[in-house]
Amino acid sequence: MDEKIEVRDLTVNYDRRQVIWDVNLEIVKGAITGIIGPNGAGKSTLIKAMLGIVKPVSGSVTFFGKKLSQMKGKIAYVGQRSTVDWDFPITALEVIMMGLFGEIGLCRWPGKEERRKAMEILEKIGMKESAHKQISELSGGQQQRLFVGRALLSQADIFFLDEPFSAIDLATETYLMEIFRELQLLGKTILIVHHDLKSVEKYFDYLVMLNMRLIASGKCKEVFNRKNLSLMFGGTSPILEKALQLSEEIKEGVR
Repeated sequence: MDEKIEVRDLTVNYDRRQVIWDVNLEIVKGAITGIIGPNGAGKSTLIKAMLGIVKPVSGSVTFFGKKLSQMKGKIAYVGQRSTVDWDFPITALEVIMMGLFGEIGLCRWPGKEERRKAMEILEKIGMKESAHKQISELSGGQQQRLFVGRALLSQADIFFLDEPFSAIDLATETYLMEIFRELQLLGKTILIVHHDLKSVEKYFDYLVMLNMRLIASGKCKEVFNRKNLSLMFGGTSPILEKALQLSEEIKEGVR
């Protein structure tokens, strides 16, 4: 049985501009894998291309030996909060129940049993008391918990999360990471686009380092190093120097 997600020769263009080029990598089943890189490196584009949201120029992706079309209901995607219309008139409970549409279909509204499952998820993410609040009334951290909760209800085997820790407080970040670890214990595979270098080694088993092309991929402790960070950021820059300093401090146990 194939135990990995395989990306082969993946290239994506936007308006004839190359965004990611000839990416080849393998994602280990049951691991939490981080995808890192500078702004504009193509991190979000990579996962969107893997999910068929963005059409690649070339390349292929298989999920444990199967095509995307064979993975219905098995993959959950949580996009960036900035892409959501938070003024849309919908409650927290209704957002959670949207995670069931892959199971019950779009034509049938969730019934009593589905509402019960949704309330269990709201309790799990610490938002049971906010079930009937409009999403615009929620804090940034609550909004992020909500969309992770919707993904949890889908009972997927693979989770793609695009910057789930962006613009939330440390307590919410820690809480979400605990949920991801629980999912891992259940055998789920989790891919997270991430930007905070100081938490990379703490959070991820495996790492994908990207800057339009693949810089490195593998076990985090093996690829998260000075050489690959230099290649990823491309030469010297204030961002690179800060990244290198953080990397050294983490390895020395300063942080």
